[in-house]
Amino acid sequence: MIHSGHVIKLPDNVDTDIIIPTQYMTLETIEEMVPYAFTPLRPDIPDKVRKGDILICGDNFGCGSSREQAPEIIKLLGFYCVIAKSFARIFYRNSVNNGLLVIENKKIYDRVKEGSKISIDLEMHQIQTYSGELIEFGDFPETVISIIDKGGLVNYYREMNMKDHS
Repeated sequence: MIHSGHVIKLPDNVDTDIIIPTQYMTLETIEEMVPYAFTPLRPDIPDKVRKGDILICGDNFGCGSSREQAPEIIKLLGFYCVIAKSFARIFYRNSVNNGLLVIENKKIYDRVKEGSKISIDLEMHQIQTYSGELIEFGDFPETVISIIDKGGLVNYYREMNMKDHS
């Protein structure tokens, strides 16, 4: 499967307090939080992102507190995936659990500009830049891809349990 989208870039050390600031955590739903995503750093993102865009970040993306809402908000904004030089471990796990595709790759950040279009081929484990350069990334276990495809861990296990009982 190949997906193409436009790039939105963020720097190193974007923490979960940037993804969704503390003062908005009291809102009742994730949908209500979405307009405030990234506001301390990039208040333009909620209006700028188009469905299928790709968030490309520097090192240590998602550091800070363990907010499960952070990957959900990124998904609801319309991002197809997040590619970062590195992820905070808890954010990475929360992303998979919530069905957000996360790809760790140290090369892509310096090879693309904000607004450029790139393509991601999950089967070939490659990212193609706007200039045609191919950048490889690591393989995912089949279970992780299944969890992402199902929209998260809860949906994955719900479907597994339904199969077991039929």
